[in-house]
Amino acid sequence: MRVEINKESYKKLQRRFPWVYKNEIVNFPECNAGDIVDLVYRDEYVATAFFNPLSKISARVINFEKTKITKDFFKKRIEKAIKKRENILSNSYRLIHSEADLLPGLIVDKYGDNLVMSFTTAGMDNLKGIIVEILIELLKPKGIYEKGDKVRIKEGLEVVNQTLYGNVDDEFIIEENNKKFLTYLKEGQKTGFFLDQRKNRKIIGEYGDKKTLDLFANAGGFGIYANAKYTKFVEISALACSQIEKNCELNNLKNYEIVRMDVFKFLEKEKEIYDLIIIDPPAFAKNKKARNGAIKGWKYLIVNSLKLLEDGGYLALFSCSHSITSKDLLDLALSSSIIDNSNLEVIEFLKQDIDHPYVLSVPNSLYLTGILLRKWK
Repeated sequence: MRVEINKESYKKLQRRFPWVYKNEIVNFPECNAGDIVDLVYRDEYVATAFFNPLSKISARVINFEKTKITKDFFKKRIEKAIKKRENILSNSYRLIHSEADLLPGLIVDKYGDNLVMSFTTAGMDNLKGIIVEILIELLKPKGIYEKGDKVRIKEGLEVVNQTLYGNVDDEFIIEENNKKFLTYLKEGQKTGFFLDQRKNRKIIGEYGDKKTLDLFANAGGFGIYANAKYTKFVEISALACSQIEKNCELNNLKNYEIVRMDVFKFLEKEKEIYDLIIIDPPAFAKNKKARNGAIKGWKYLIVNSLKLLEDGGYLALFSCSHSITSKDLLDLALSSSIIDNSNLEVIEFLKQDIDHPYVLSVPNSLYLTGILLRKWK
């Protein structure tokens, strides 16, 4: 089946951008959500893609060269993704990262012998059985679990959570950089743990050794890596707070406090001074419409955190939204430092770890950006 695209889309595809939006489609064929089509411009073949007339992103490129899309095609793609991650020193990592591995809509995380995966496009969901077969052939896992993702709704799919193969552990101990973290594979956010912050946890952990404040702490990763004389974790989720408690025990952290509270309310009342503060919130801006509100939220967090940061202390900022860039974080940090009457020095620029690839032709694949700053009066 052929789908005609306009000139604007053609130019983007020539630069290997993998998405075609609904308003860039010249003719809409009668097809089912997730069908595989050839994208053409003035009768010239451009790419092969999953097509979904229900989605704002109507086409997602599978390949830029004309080829048969078979089980063997996907097997070779998955083999390449596995090979790219051979040298990761952890028992848990992202195995397949959607468009960044040329497998749009497929997320697979490996936790030892467990695989936890999400199918976020109709095209990949149609191939669920084949993908599971390939993963069993290549990795021989103990079990495979599908974690529901709300983005499926935009593709006309139901949100499902189910075991696809074997038996999956309810709890699993992640081992990375001599640290241990308990995670619940069938509960919690993402596919169980924020694997994308592995490298950043290690980097941030080298700064600040007196009092650490870990805001939006989730499972406590940053605060535990810091290994300070005293650490305070602030997290609103009861499940995450129980994880923090167990992870502190696993890593023999002694002097710590877990505060179950909304971070914004916590910052209204807090008076203690810290030498390391980490701000790693959930995505405030999942789209451009939410950007203005996200900027205001970020400004509040930074201004009030600077009040609690000692002279010479470190402030780590992380945005997991493509709509809030590192430049935005720098601008917010600068305007906040003026209010605080202090100076901020950039120590590190940070991004997601290499098992979550950033591919230049896919700008949205750089979704996690971070900055480590030092405050001077």
